[in-house]
Amino acid sequence: MNIGIIGSGGREHALCLKLNESKIIEKIYCFPGNAGTSKIAENYDINIDNFSEIKKISEKKNIELLIVGPEKPLVNGIVDFFKNTKIKIFGPNKISSQLEGSKTFTKMLCKKFNIPTSNFEIFKNREDAIRFLNNSNFPIVIKADGLAAGKGVYICGSKEESISAVHEIFDGKFGNAELVLIEEFLKGEEMSYFVICDGKNYSFFQTAQDHKRVGEGDTGSNTGGMGAYSPSRLNNLELQNKINKKIIEPTLKGLEDLNTQYVGFLYVGLMIVDNEPYLIEYNVRMGDPECQTILPLLKSDLGKIILSCCNNDLKSEKIEWLNEKSICFVLCSNGYPGNYKKNIKIDNIKNLEIKEKGHFIFHAGTKSIDKDIYSDGGRVLNVVITSDTFTDCKNKALEVLKKINWMDGFYRKDIGYKVTNL
Repeated sequence: MNIGIIGSGGREHALCLKLNESKIIEKIYCFPGNAGTSKIAENYDINIDNFSEIKKISEKKNIELLIVGPEKPLVNGIVDFFKNTKIKIFGPNKISSQLEGSKTFTKMLCKKFNIPTSNFEIFKNREDAIRFLNNSNFPIVIKADGLAAGKGVYICGSKEESISAVHEIFDGKFGNAELVLIEEFLKGEEMSYFVICDGKNYSFFQTAQDHKRVGEGDTGSNTGGMGAYSPSRLNNLELQNKINKKIIEPTLKGLEDLNTQYVGFLYVGLMIVDNEPYLIEYNVRMGDPECQTILPLLKSDLGKIILSCCNNDLKSEKIEWLNEKSICFVLCSNGYPGNYKKNIKIDNIKNLEIKEKGHFIFHAGTKSIDKDIYSDGGRVLNVVITSDTFTDCKNKALEVLKKINWMDGFYRKDIGYKVTNL
């Protein structure tokens, strides 16, 4: 079958590479893709918000299955758009996508179904929010309600910081803001937990830990993700059972009560406190860079798994994993997550051959011009290594980054520090 992958980041390149191994897939198209996907798929440079154009090309190229990488088209209803066509599409519909599209939707679902999460309040205007903050304890967490590309979360250590965050959100830093969410700060350790769903059943789809802050030692501004490792050191069977029973199953039941079913990847962002899980957030797709870290560990045929979900038949597929570790380092443009330049040549990437097993370079913000590779975003390349130990993964990834030696970019050298400095 011919398939289409929607998106242009490192996640989509990782999906593309893994799906290229599938026995049921003949040709892959990417909308719009990047310089990396162009080596294994046919890229179409179109706006991913233009659902009609995606449909037109899909019909022309006999694409039978579309896989949606990023959250925005899901929240905007791309799955609903393709519902009555002959083209299958993998991802949650517009109602289910509110799990990511509206943090207040998720919090109210948690309240109704007793899903463990932090205490919270929702505010419609800055005056009420600031009045609440005047009587709050710190640190405290403040979130923009809608999509914010992983950056709309503030952890504020003082009243002054928190008031500034409220003003920034209501002033439109992350788009039109009608609501602000203020939560208690949970002291624990984060874990990303993934499942894949077919509308009836769900299966475990690995764990990871990402590094959101731009600076080493988890300091500085939030980013879309500076790196990740998988599996999480926190995961265990007892914890997994708690996550499934206390968080995932009540959430899927809550969606059923809204007369909808969840199909797609579900990313469960958790805070683990004394081996107890608390929901921080949901993402309605694979994370980035977690996806790049997880997929190289997958032994099973991803194409068959995704198709089974579209056919409400996930139980027919056994999902198996390599007994290995994985680390991803993200190479970013200087200035990210603030202002940065695009269209800068990455000299050493073109001739850098990655032939060693378990070594991957996933392109993110890149484009190809006259056979050369140029930067085209804030997060540019992902270097991923799989091995028996996290320390080996880290050392080998740093060796690759030294060979790339891109003077116009930077990366955190301490990715995985909690699992490599033991």
